[in-house]
Amino acid sequence: MAEELELETWDLQCESNGREHRTAEMGCQQLVVRRGQPFTITLHFSGRGYEEGVDKLAFNVETGPCPIETSGTRSHFALTDFPEEGAWSAVVQQQDGAALCVSLCSPASACVGRYSLTLEASTGYQGSSFHIGDFVLLFNAWHPEDTVYLRDEDERREYVLSQQGLIYQGARDYITSTPWNFGQFEDDILAICLNLLDTNPKFLRDQNRDCSRRNDPVYIGRVVSAMVNCNDEDRGVLLGRWDDHYDDGMSPMAWIGSVDILKRWKKFGCQPVKYGQCWVFAAVACTVMRCLGIPSRVVTNYNSAHDTNGNLVIDRYMNETGMEERRSKDMIWNFHCWVESWMSRPDLAPGYDGWQALDPTPQEKSEGVYCCGPAPVKAIKEGDLQMKYDIPFIFAEVNADVVYWIVQRDGSQRKSTHSSVVGKNISTKSVGRDSREDITHNYKYPEGSEKEREVFAKAEHEKSSLSEGDEGLHVKIKLSEGANNGSDFDVFAVISNDTDTERVCRLMLCARTASYNGTVGPQCGMKDLLNLTLGPRTVQSVPLRILYEKYGPCLTQDNIIKVVALLTEYETGDVVLAMRDVYIQNPEIKIRVLGEPMQNRKLVAEITLVNPLAVPLNNCVFVVEGAGLTEGQRIKELEDPVEPQAEAKFRLDFVPRQAGLRKLMVDFESDKLTGVKGYRNVIIAPLPK
Repeated sequence: MAEELELETWDLQCESNGREHRTAEMGCQQLVVRRGQPFTITLHFSGRGYEEGVDKLAFNVETGPCPIETSGTRSHFALTDFPEEGAWSAVVQQQDGAALCVSLCSPASACVGRYSLTLEASTGYQGSSFHIGDFVLLFNAWHPEDTVYLRDEDERREYVLSQQGLIYQGARDYITSTPWNFGQFEDDILAICLNLLDTNPKFLRDQNRDCSRRNDPVYIGRVVSAMVNCNDEDRGVLLGRWDDHYDDGMSPMAWIGSVDILKRWKKFGCQPVKYGQCWVFAAVACTVMRCLGIPSRVVTNYNSAHDTNGNLVIDRYMNETGMEERRSKDMIWNFHCWVESWMSRPDLAPGYDGWQALDPTPQEKSEGVYCCGPAPVKAIKEGDLQMKYDIPFIFAEVNADVVYWIVQRDGSQRKSTHSSVVGKNISTKSVGRDSREDITHNYKYPEGSEKEREVFAKAEHEKSSLSEGDEGLHVKIKLSEGANNGSDFDVFAVISNDTDTERVCRLMLCARTASYNGTVGPQCGMKDLLNLTLGPRTVQSVPLRILYEKYGPCLTQDNIIKVVALLTEYETGDVVLAMRDVYIQNPEIKIRVLGEPMQNRKLVAEITLVNPLAVPLNNCVFVVEGAGLTEGQRIKELEDPVEPQAEAKFRLDFVPRQAGLRKLMVDFESDKLTGVKGYRNVIIAPLPK
């Protein structure tokens, strides 16, 4: 009788499997593979090699604390020549003496997570078991049978593999982009993302059920959306704050990537990290989803409605100076960011596969928890409000009507006219380029179209049909040139009388500093013309100078000034309203990279910024990071204040570890100028073979 097989050593071939499975950037310390795709391991036996017909080899894979075959969290499968479809399999690839190369493969519907792998070898009646090690299984956007399958290779590169991107901010009339280091393959991030799944309350309530549902990106998306915020006291990642008081944590504007946030969360025992706002919540969720293998992107909706009572109407009340009269819970945010993740929806009727909106910013509860989505973008466009999950809330974010009521001195209210303003320029980073892609058409039909009316009828939403200036009076607010932080600038109310009669009006023009979530601060500019006479068919332009000495001290870190023009016609009492958010531009950070950019070779970055203010900047700090470039964050505190018009600068030495296109990202903080961002694309050549 043949002697028992004895396993001497084994090789999980982390490096070659990592290359094949596009997980090599996670390092070769552990095996990380994608579901439905074969991976190879080598078994070295001592004494004699494996003999077919004499020896029986089988494998066990297990995930989660209570692995069960029926839950899909455990599988036992023998070495075979004929693998079964849709099940775990092991096939001999090649044999070389005592070395046996085996190809293992999971089904494309397997649960994702950390698995343990055991080999069972038996010869005759004798048998022994060897624990070979652990591996992590991810979703696979390259496999046609995976529910996250994405057909286009450039899109898979951008939405699964790219560790850096741009997030759109600013205002509808002045869209800005801020660089973000998603860093989903950086050291420890995968472990933190898996830990996040194991911290979620659904897991703690029923570990077996939670682990068994980890084959479903819809379920994972919902869990991630809830766990990125901490509003349910679920040990979530981020605490939100919107009041410009961030001294006991990090200002939301100061973050430059998700890696630092996720590492802090882990380091401090899953205590919420202070502080997040919508783009920070969305970017961290995007990192977690990309890390797990689900194609994801951050999107920005300009003039985003927050409709708390679900009537698709946002009522705002203002007095004659443009100041909010009473606080309404319904808000219009300058912009709001969420995540889209790509997946099919077998849980819904056909037609809702593709991009799904997920919103981790805590706003409203869904099934008792602060989470939102996944909501099929197709269902939002079609007004199918009953589809899972949370369509009515997102439908309102992009479609609600805004009604402005002007509260007059005697307490009476007049409805002003204001055309459709909500859900504009919905934006995301283009595939493979640093430009903006406008995806508004994915969320809504063209305004005023027959299709739009059909959708609103289905959603039981009467869109108000007020066109701008039924009365023949129009107001627009224009900006002369860029508004730069530290400088004075002009805004203009451009008033046109499109009627054949003279009109006598009062014009109130008022500027206030504002936050991106719609709250306004103190006044920083004001003009009240009691007797403005507009001749028939004429246009007048009224300037308002906005001074730095007025706006500087009360500008929030969002850098927004809200300008409101109220034109009241004396004869009829009609009120025409115009508004514009002016974005105050920060100075540019200049980044020069010196040296030949090559893997594992030292480079130098020269980073400079000119102080545009009339006062010195104190406590100046540069923070630099870039996946594959800097090995974590590099922080430089400047010892001296930076005088007006002087340069803040420093030199950074770094050794890029990864080849390819990378972004070096910089954030600058000081006492008077905060959240200034810059980045430089660097193409790192691979080491010569």
